[in-house]
This record gives sequence, structure tokens and C-alpha cells, in this order.
Amino acid sequence: MPPYARRVCGLLLAFCLLVVAHHLRPAPYGDRLTTSARVARQPRGGPWTPSARGSAVAARDARTGAVRWRYARVGHRPAAVLSARAEVIALWEDGLLTDTDGRSVRWHRALPDAAEWLPAQGGTGVLRPLGRGILGVVTPHRVTAYRIADGDLRWVLPAHEGCAFRPRGAVRRGAALLLAQPCAHTAWTGQLVALDDRGRITPGRTPLGNGLPRRGPHADVGKPLARPR
Repeated sequence: MPPYARRVCGLLLAFCLLVVAHHLRPAPYGDRLTTSARVARQPRGGPWTPSARGSAVAARDARTGAVRWRYARVGHRPAAVLSARAEVIALWEDGLLTDTDGRSVRWHRALPDAAEWLPAQGGTGVLRPLGRGILGVVTPHRVTAYRIADGDLRWVLPAHEGCAFRPRGAVRRGAALLLAQPCAHTAWTGQLVALDDRGRITPGRTPLGNGLPRRGPHADVGKPLARPR
């Protein structure tokens, strides 16, 4: 066999091995997303309702009750789910956040210190929509805000020293989320925090830009992450 032919055969063999390795590698984060054939053929289906049952998140057709898609992670179970537009955000028992639209898992985000509070707290009250496409994740240590469109981290509000947020103790008042922050030696006025999509609501605060980044020569590049006052 001529030398050039051996080189071509070697390149073809290497390419085939790469393809096989790609298909054999495990799915990231143990993702297992199953979509019904009918949904795959219909770009825009009718309304559906998400639910967390057992070890999976499922979306059922609001009219027929049939399962439209099912999303699971090997060895894990969902602690809470939140419907946001045409997507479902799930909090898993290992502290991972996921966003799926039934066709793909759009992003994953890991919550810090989840092992310290999640087993006792569970998912109740953790996922809080803040409006304008922003998701608030309330934990005892901090409130973290993500842009739902792409999972981008927008801001972080830590609890005061010696205090802790109470995810269950939150109430909506118009555009604001009123969140309890019990403290041992603080007046009651300091134990209630008002939030919206831009962070903590305070007089004279600096607005945050939570929209998707602009493209083009005048786009903001490397804009620092803001921290609410």
C-alpha cells in the first residue's frame, strides 16, 4: 500500500474512533431527556403543565394529560420545579439548577453550600420568579439571581451577618418579593427585605442591566457583575 494511502486510512480510522467515543461518552450531569414523537413534529404545541414525580420532571398536555416530555438525571431527583414561559426550571436534591424546554436542557447551574441547607429545607420557596425574565434562588445564606434566557448570573445578595433568609417566608406585593430575614438582635424593619429583578429595593439604588447582551461594535463587553446594596 502506498504511503499516502496508509496515511488516509489512518486518518479515517482516527475519525471513526472519535465518532464512537463521542457517542459512548456519558451525558453531562446524567441528563436523560425524552420527548414524544408528536411533540418533535410540532414546533409549537398546546399548553402543558410541569410536575416533579419521583425521579423525573414531566410535562403533561393540559387538555389530554398525556406526557409530552420527561427529563431525569441519573441517580438524582427533583426537589422543586418552576414553570417560566415555555420552560421548566428544576432544583435537584444535589443543588443543581436546570432549565429545559422539552427539546434540550438549556443550562445547568450549581448552588453553593447546598449540602448544608437543602436536605432540611427541601425545595419549598427556593425558586422565586422576580419578573422581567429573572429567577431568584433563595437560600438561607444568600439570594442569587439568574437570567432565565441563558442562566447568566446577574447579582448576589448575601444575608446579613448573624441572620438567615427564610425561603418559605416570602410574600408577593405587586412587583416586589418581601423576604423574611430573621436576626437575633435586629429591629423588625431590618428583618424584612424587598426584592425585584434588579436586586434589593432601596432608595437611590443603581439600576442593573439584566437584558441579553447587545451584539455589535457598541456592545458592552466584560461588564462586571453587580452586587445589590
